[in-house]
Amino acid sequence: MVRLKHFALALGLLINATVHAVEDADYYNILTYQLPENVIMEASGLAVLPDGRLAVAIRRGEVWMLDHPEATPAATENVGFRKFASGMHEVLGLAWHEGALYATQRSEITRLRDLDGDGVADEYATASAGWGVSGNYHEYAYGPAIDKEGNFYTSLNASLGKGWEGAGDEAKLPLWRGWCMRTVPGSPPEPWAAGFRSPCGIGTDLDGEVFVTDQQGNWFGTNPLLHVRKGAFFGHGDAVRDMSQPNSPIKSPGKLPEGITTAEAIHNVPGYCPPAVWFPYVKMGQSPTGFRCDGTDGKFGPFAGQMFVGEFVLSGVNRVFLEKIGGEIQGACFPFIKGLQCASLSVNFLADGSMVIGQSNRGWNSAGNRPFGLQRIVWTGKTPLDVAKMQAQKDGFKFTFTIPIDPGSVRAKDFNGISYTYTYQSKYGSPEMDTQDLKITAADLSADHTMIHVKVANLRAGYVHEFKLPEFKGKDGQPLWHRDAYYTLNRIPAE
Repeated sequence: MVRLKHFALALGLLINATVHAVEDADYYNILTYQLPENVIMEASGLAVLPDGRLAVAIRRGEVWMLDHPEATPAATENVGFRKFASGMHEVLGLAWHEGALYATQRSEITRLRDLDGDGVADEYATASAGWGVSGNYHEYAYGPAIDKEGNFYTSLNASLGKGWEGAGDEAKLPLWRGWCMRTVPGSPPEPWAAGFRSPCGIGTDLDGEVFVTDQQGNWFGTNPLLHVRKGAFFGHGDAVRDMSQPNSPIKSPGKLPEGITTAEAIHNVPGYCPPAVWFPYVKMGQSPTGFRCDGTDGKFGPFAGQMFVGEFVLSGVNRVFLEKIGGEIQGACFPFIKGLQCASLSVNFLADGSMVIGQSNRGWNSAGNRPFGLQRIVWTGKTPLDVAKMQAQKDGFKFTFTIPIDPGSVRAKDFNGISYTYTYQSKYGSPEMDTQDLKITAADLSADHTMIHVKVANLRAGYVHEFKLPEFKGKDGQPLWHRDAYYTLNRIPAE
């Protein structure tokens, strides 16, 4: 998931990016939970219960319950930590659904219920099982994501190594690795989408559409956000093997090409579905993880409905705006919060609108030097000057801002950007390929000073369009919080 040789570069860019930046604390405070002694709380899953309690899954197979997660100060005795469940195998996701917790462990989704009301789970029931597990250390299972119909989705890591010989035939050909499985309650899991590498973040948007974050490596030039739907193939070659299974919803594309760009793969690889969003490597982190859409109705600030994605290596959270163009979902990513104590692994929102981040450094390094932990991000009530939305137009992009801009700080000549794509290949990663400077012809400010229509003469479908925005000022004089914006333009609007 993380390449250590890039770590120093990542830290250097992170430090340089903060020199002229507005302090995050102007708009969002970061609060740290005091944890119980001798508990290694590698928080790999977060679920908020209807009564406001927070359930925290940890990689070591336990679930803890926090009775008062909004308590300030977040001392152990104020929050109230209690162990709820234990004895599971590497829990990497947690969800609350119809009166029960559902934990995804390595070989199954497990339903957890407290039937006698003593605060401890006494029912561990298999809700879904049936994918291959060979003993390979990298065979992670993530989830569940739950759609509006109550179906469960589990994303499965590609094996990426040698299995355990005692697993027999399963060690040679573990089924459905690099796939997403859907489980209709009461039925066995069914293969749903394929072509994943290490899909460690899985969840839904506010409409119930399922998404996955994956990791840069072979077949992925950088990190993607993938819109999961039945029959989608996202390009990783390890999943092709199981397309010969009789219940596969995907026809094999045959031998995958080497060395074309991802923009070319859209047209030349049968069934290939490009990411909804590419996260440019290092610029937008090195390892996206769990995510959550802001359903707080403005309690968390001016980005209601948008997706907030954990970032492992740079120990932060990024933001994603999505829109539908020509029936397909695509969009833009932006920096949000940096400087957390540890790698972000899971994200959720509490009832008061604050964001909780579950953290763990196990297995890879991060900018934050703590081995594990929990932090909470609280909006101060002050609205930053920032991009609220970046929408594709037939002739460029429309940037909508959170507050009005000083019109004297907007000049077309100050805008600049580039577009690029990545190589589609079995080798690890890719530099930015086929780069062009954007030919910006105009930057028209709306009458209310909250929107700029930036006209670009050389839009390219299938390419990331990167902007370094000018140093705008708001009407109140405050500077632009984040200048970087990256739109993945799979489709150019017809109108």
